Amino acid sequence: MAETTIPLLPCRTSLIETAVEFYTALGFETTYLQKSPYAYAVVERGAVELQLYGMKDYDPASSHSGCYVLTDDVDGLHTAFRAGLKAAYGRIPTRGLPRIGPLKDMSYGVRQFLMTDPTGNTIRIGQPVSEDPNHRLAPKETFARALHMADLFADSKQDLPGAAKIIDRVLGLTDEHPTPVQRLRLLVLRGDIAQRMGDAEEAKVLLEEAAAVRLGPEDGEVAADALARLADLRS
Repeated sequence: MAETTIPLLPCRTSLIETAVEFYTALGFETTYLQKSPYAYAVVERGAVELQLYGMKDYDPASSHSGCYVLTDDVDGLHTAFRAGLKAAYGRIPTRGLPRIGPLKDMSYGVRQFLMTDPTGNTIRIGQPVSEDPNHRLAPKETFARALHMADLFADSKQDLPGAAKIIDRVLGLTDEHPTPVQRLRLLVLRGDIAQRMGDAEEAKVLLEEAAAVRLGPEDGEVAADALARLADLRS
């Protein structure tokens, strides 16, 4: 016996072709598309199949729909999707709709990135890096704990104001100071959040501050994801 689960994702009726074009840029093949008597589309990439159904008054900005895709090469997919989006849009969209997020090692044992299509569906793509799927205990050290919690609020809970509040509090401390890598990661995440919340001026200030952080020669590898995201956000 074999079963297959296929996500059904809502889509504003007028955007269904725009959504299909987005998935085409990612290397998906459109295997079905109809406009009447209702909008419906099917896109496939390897073993991944997504079905989109039209809703006339659907609001992409308030969407909470999506699905999780597990892979054994999350870095490769992230690279391929970024290249496809750049070829299709002339840039890599990092804010607004559509957008693609950064690679991150999450506290529940996966390395993942988030991708949101033009109609607001968020596709999480992750690769297990641990056999333990449970959330790790939050670190006790102040700045490691803040990064841990802010990542969960921003990406898992999608509570951007809550994540911003966590980061702002620790960046305002005067009796404790983060390591250069911690400061870089906090500023990049906070700048990313500011952009996603539509505050371009605050994002610019935060990202300039992040770019000015001086890392040690041994920090390059551990800071690689944050530096890549910083380059994206400033482009």
